[in-house]
Amino acid sequence: MKRTLTGLLMGTMFTGLLMGAGSISATAQETVTINGVEAQRVIIAPPKNDLARSIKAGLSNAYTNSTKGSRAYQDAQKIYFFYGARNFEPLWLSQNDSGTIVFSDNALKILDVFEQSYLDGLRPADYLTAEISLSGNFTDPERLAALETAFSAAAVRYAQHAIGGRINPRQVSSEFYQKPNRIDGGEFLLKLANSDAPDQLLRDMSPNHSQFLALKAALASRYQDQGEIEKPVTISNGELLKPGMSDPRVPDLRKRLGLSAIENATIYDDELVAAVEQFQKETDLFVDGVVGPATVAALNGGGFATREDLIANMERWRWMPRDLGEFHVFVNIPEYRLRVMNGDEVTHTTRVVVGKRQFMTPVFSDEIEHVVVNPFWNVPASITRAEIGPQVAKNPGYLAANNMELLSGGRVINASNVDWSTNSINNFRVRQRPGRNNALGSVKFLFPNAHAIYLHDTPSKSLFSRSQRAYSHGCIRVQNPMDFADALLVNDENLSKRTLEAQYGRSERWNNLSTKVPVHLAYFTLRVEDDGTIRSFGDVYGHNERLKNLLNS
Repeated sequence: MKRTLTGLLMGTMFTGLLMGAGSISATAQETVTINGVEAQRVIIAPPKNDLARSIKAGLSNAYTNSTKGSRAYQDAQKIYFFYGARNFEPLWLSQNDSGTIVFSDNALKILDVFEQSYLDGLRPADYLTAEISLSGNFTDPERLAALETAFSAAAVRYAQHAIGGRINPRQVSSEFYQKPNRIDGGEFLLKLANSDAPDQLLRDMSPNHSQFLALKAALASRYQDQGEIEKPVTISNGELLKPGMSDPRVPDLRKRLGLSAIENATIYDDELVAAVEQFQKETDLFVDGVVGPATVAALNGGGFATREDLIANMERWRWMPRDLGEFHVFVNIPEYRLRVMNGDEVTHTTRVVVGKRQFMTPVFSDEIEHVVVNPFWNVPASITRAEIGPQVAKNPGYLAANNMELLSGGRVINASNVDWSTNSINNFRVRQRPGRNNALGSVKFLFPNAHAIYLHDTPSKSLFSRSQRAYSHGCIRVQNPMDFADALLVNDENLSKRTLEAQYGRSERWNNLSTKVPVHLAYFTLRVEDDGTIRSFGDVYGHNERLKNLLNS
């Protein structure tokens, strides 16, 4: 069945191009005064050559043949007005001396961007569609108009993918609360039309974060290798391998760590232990020489990243704010690590504990506004209901024994005076008083948000020695929080590590930062070091695998 021009425009996402319909219409209007009243007058400039007349005829047919008031009619009208403001001169087509329809010089530059888009982690097929072809009947005005508008749609589609990604973060997980950049399609199309370098304008839409650029360089090297690099030997899972033990995986371990092979050797000897410890140190694992699940995962992931992994991590960088803030805090959930950044310089880094898989730490950006010393822990309703309620029902003294309080209407009441046979814990609020065993430790760092997520101290220090650190209910526990505070407050006129430590005691103390500090809770399974080494981290919540599947679909 023959596709109409209107159907083609809808099919090629031209509706998305018209997100900024107001700015498109404005280019075809002027303000006039009639009898003292201002009014908007649509400007339709006459075509000046045969090609422009053909474009006008094709757009006019789509406009007039659509049902008035329908979405198709509105879209066709906006497109007609847009081209009408420019004498129906095409952006991407021209006519050579022999009368043959060819792509304009700017169109050829953009086609080159489309063809090379795989180097930016995008798909050429998303832009080099069947509609963008010079084959066919170019005596048909609708065919010319369809080609022109399909090209515009592809250019805007590329720009949107470059700046905000191909996938909606919420398709990956409801725990992604990022809002990728969106472009005004009409406004951007005008920029392309007026640019002498539309190819560079398109390329500049991609992120300029140093990690994105490093991943892009790594992706280019993968394609230069004419295929994937050879994957290192894979270490099988098994029981904990401790020094002196015998294990059939020893030969693979020796090969993976670059040690010479020993015939029939299965003993985990001192040479191999030293190599494992060095590897654990370099990859920020707990250095104990024991080969457990975390070390095996790091050995299998470290130094190797597929094209799909690189592209998925580049996609997630497109979801990040373009400006992270010159001075900011960056938490990478799969890495279990926090960094204080001044530009691209790491001024402080420390280990963190993140949410369990059933209590995933959400991904979003905010600003740290307060530091609270000797904090109360206001127990989330979900924890109160699932964990504390059953304990109180059995033993009302449970709260007092754990330094907790029961509140009703903001007033502290004695849990022992409540008839728990007729009352539910859901009717009350529970909080833990400041103190040595408070779940938040001595300090918390607040960036008020709808998810009730923040950074805080913890009395459970032993968890920081583990390689895999997903143990919280979603909030982020910080190792040595006062050292973090020292780095966080370096630019604050009124607060410092010393002033916070002077507040230690039994009373909760709130401190407002003089300047809010951007904080980003992110999810990246790859990090490129300064020397080009790619470090891989476990896909703790499975987000990376789901995104790869979506990108490949």
